[in-house]
Amino acid sequence: LGIAPIFVEISARGEIGGAIAQLVRQRAQALVLLNSVRDQQFEIVDAAMKHRLPTLTEDPETVRKAGALIGYDATRAEQFRLRAEYIDRILRGARPAELPVQQPKKFELVINLKTARALGLTIPKELLLRADEVIQ
Repeated sequence: LGIAPIFVEISARGEIGGAIAQLVRQRAQALVLLNSVRDQQFEIVDAAMKHRLPTLTEDPETVRKAGALIGYDATRAEQFRLRAEYIDRILRGARPAELPVQQPKKFELVINLKTARALGLTIPKELLLRADEVIQ
């Protein structure tokens, strides 16, 4: 695929701008936000936008609230349903180590066209048609 990940560590809010600048210096083409940085999502997306760096996330809410470009993950309802099934089985006596690994089946794709326009990006129509939500 020609993808080479670049990792930067941010241990304090004051380091966000410098970390994003470091990614840009290393010619990063996009930034992937993990759920572990949810508390800093607004600052990270804002800093990335200042450097014209698209942000992708596993949390569609970060697209809606913070302005990330694309979010893709299992729907919250699907995640809660799977958790509830496991809890129910365990409470009925199943041994956790013997429960099968289950994968979610329902996913949500959210695309922020406002962010795409601000970055000068064109999102292919094929992708827009597959999106569950497109933010204008």
